[in-house]
Amino acid sequence: MAHQSLYRAYRPKTFKEVVGQNHVTEPLQEQIATGKVAHAYLLSGSRGLGKTSIARIFARELGTSDKDLYEIDAASANSVDDIRQLTENVYTLPFESKYKFYLLDEAHMLSKAAWNAFLKTLEEPPAYVIFVLATTELEKIPDTVRSRTQVFELKKPTRVGLSKLISEVAKKEKYTIEPGASELISLLAEGSYRDALSILEKVFSVSKDNNISLTEAESATGAPKRALVLALVNALSEGSAERALTAIRKASEGGVDMQLYLTLLLEALRTVLLFRHAPELRAELKTELGTDEYTELEALANEKESKITHTTLLAFLNAASTMRYSPIPALSLELAVYDVTS
Repeated sequence: MAHQSLYRAYRPKTFKEVVGQNHVTEPLQEQIATGKVAHAYLLSGSRGLGKTSIARIFARELGTSDKDLYEIDAASANSVDDIRQLTENVYTLPFESKYKFYLLDEAHMLSKAAWNAFLKTLEEPPAYVIFVLATTELEKIPDTVRSRTQVFELKKPTRVGLSKLISEVAKKEKYTIEPGASELISLLAEGSYRDALSILEKVFSVSKDNNISLTEAESATGAPKRALVLALVNALSEGSAERALTAIRKASEGGVDMQLYLTLLLEALRTVLLFRHAPELRAELKTELGTDEYTELEALANEKESKITHTTLLAFLNAASTMRYSPIPALSLELAVYDVTS
């Protein structure tokens, strides 16, 4: 058999397999059961949450055959002529299904003129037509369109939920994965199921024994080694500007992506503060972190002389907003060090 990417192999095929979107799937299932199906829907949410998958499942559950399912990429077919062609085709009967089902992906890319040409058809399509619009940018969809559709906003998964999915898929693929490795992948995926599985597949490629360690995950993804992050965290805890600046210099000279380095630093600082101020979360945090990282960050949280406070976290959070504009990426980190150690 030809190789199939993980995100395709584990793409949900039924509503039951869709993770974390019950507020979308349950109403759709109820509408199918009662026969009260609307003529137009709008699915919004960031990339990789399952908008297209949910639309395809919806079409399948309605009994729509492949011949009567039309998927249109609005990023490329976004002109008035494209929409006029669509609206003309709408009025031909389905080939072999009860419904003709139109899925317009990246709907926010339609031009203003295209939307104007589409509105009348969207509002009053033939009884056998269903439109599903999918978008990553709901704010770009005209209000006149939203008012003519049922709007569903998909939720991003929690880091815990995404990490759990990664571990489950790894197990099905005959791999074991350290908690720290699955947590790193879930962080890098930025709330996208698809990205998480794509990153996981990349990590699989470096494994020699089907046991995925944090070190292997760092190597495969290009993430900075945990030691480089912890060196800076420890320096900040001691209030040592010299040691903090040295840690940043080592990371920079090592070719580390400083934006990712800062993200991991923010995660570590946040965890220290959660350990300190919300001890009831420690058990939950332990499931997210590798044993070594948990032990090290917990020790810093318990250190009475630690200089890490909410002010430290805020200084580096501000650095995240300025780094993208800095000609020297490390400069934002260095300025934050000066702020919290002076």
